[in-house]
Amino acid sequence: MTPTLIQTLPSLEEARPRTITDQIFEALYARVVNLTLPPGAKLSEAEVAAQMGVSRQPVRDAFYRLSQLGFIQIRPQRATTVTPISEEAVMQAYFIRTALEEATMRAAALRLSEVDLDRLDQLIDRQEAAIKADRRAEFHALDDQFHHDICRSAGLEFVWTLVKDNKGHMDRARYLSLSYGASTAFVEHREILAALRARDPKGAAVAVRNHLSHIEQIIARLRIDQPEVFGTPAPETRA
Repeated sequence: MTPTLIQTLPSLEEARPRTITDQIFEALYARVVNLTLPPGAKLSEAEVAAQMGVSRQPVRDAFYRLSQLGFIQIRPQRATTVTPISEEAVMQAYFIRTALEEATMRAAALRLSEVDLDRLDQLIDRQEAAIKADRRAEFHALDDQFHHDICRSAGLEFVWTLVKDNKGHMDRARYLSLSYGASTAFVEHREILAALRARDPKGAAVAVRNHLSHIEQIIARLRIDQPEVFGTPAPETRA
């Protein structure tokens, strides 16, 4: 049988290697999210291009992508700056992530093997070691790996892709809370794992919802401790 056009098309992942723009975007995105580039930091196309050894066009394209995600503000003839943390964007990301991960936990409780669960246990042990050594960036990476590995082991890798694409605004706030929030997150990872081991879909979903809901307390505390990172007053609450 002669193959049709559809049958001979390559997958997008194989056909599209990471471009220079992708690499610049990823480098800047990581620094905005982990606050190496804090709210208000100025960015220069010329300086970024010089430091990374590239022309200004891919830098311009990466800046545009970051601006579309709400992480930088481009103002013609004026400085490009990293935006303040947006409480609205954080809560939108929280809504999306909670919906996706609750559904994932329900599936994972029935799908994960004992080997998968043991690997998660070992991962949590590494999180505990990172907390004791005050290696915050390492803990954050291991936190992400915990949630990612559950998605992958449940056969839902695509869910993590969706979560990753939407959680950047949450991560900016979470990074600022690691000094006091990592220990709580570690304990809650143990609770999530316990529900998964018990093959309790509802319990696992509730555990991850409670875990992610701490972002609301984080925002409230940051409003008091570091109000300058928001750039705007707290939104009024309805009576």
